[in-house]
Amino acid sequence: MTTTARVLIAYGTKNGSTAEIAEWIAEALRDRQVDVDVRSAAEVQDLTAYDAVLIGGGLYAGRWQRDATRFARRHRKALGRLPVWLFSSGPLDPSASERDIPPAPGVARLVTRLDARGHATFGGRLTEGARGFIARQIIQQGKGGDFRDRAQIEAWAHGIAAELAGSTMEHH
Repeated sequence: MTTTARVLIAYGTKNGSTAEIAEWIAEALRDRQVDVDVRSAAEVQDLTAYDAVLIGGGLYAGRWQRDATRFARRHRKALGRLPVWLFSSGPLDPSASERDIPPAPGVARLVTRLDARGHATFGGRLTEGARGFIARQIIQQGKGGDFRDRAQIEAWAHGIAAELAGSTMEHH
């Protein structure tokens, strides 16, 4: 008997951009009848209720936001038994829409360690009021903006929904 897959999207975000991407992914999955919870990676205690997990982190100087990395480490055993996908948000230019950007080295290690089904890098957003010295400098140099490509993000999520539907998700 197939039941709807329950998916957790756990994110680490500094200025809210990655959290918003997580919400967009959730909406796209819900459009495909997937049951989704979106939570801050720092808040999640237990993965037993889930059939699959997506972990997203904002990239800062080539590193994932701390909460996302800690989540991946803390839940490594449980994640090893589940289908896992990772996403990063970061580049403040159109590059993520134009080509496949490989994961940052630390994220690439997590992809291997967690035997992740996939990883995607999406454009980031950095706008007025962003926290952090470097963030403010980037904005002052006129290099900020919103480079998130919602259509690309939704297409990625739809691909995951198709994989979830294709594999018989059985509750253990």
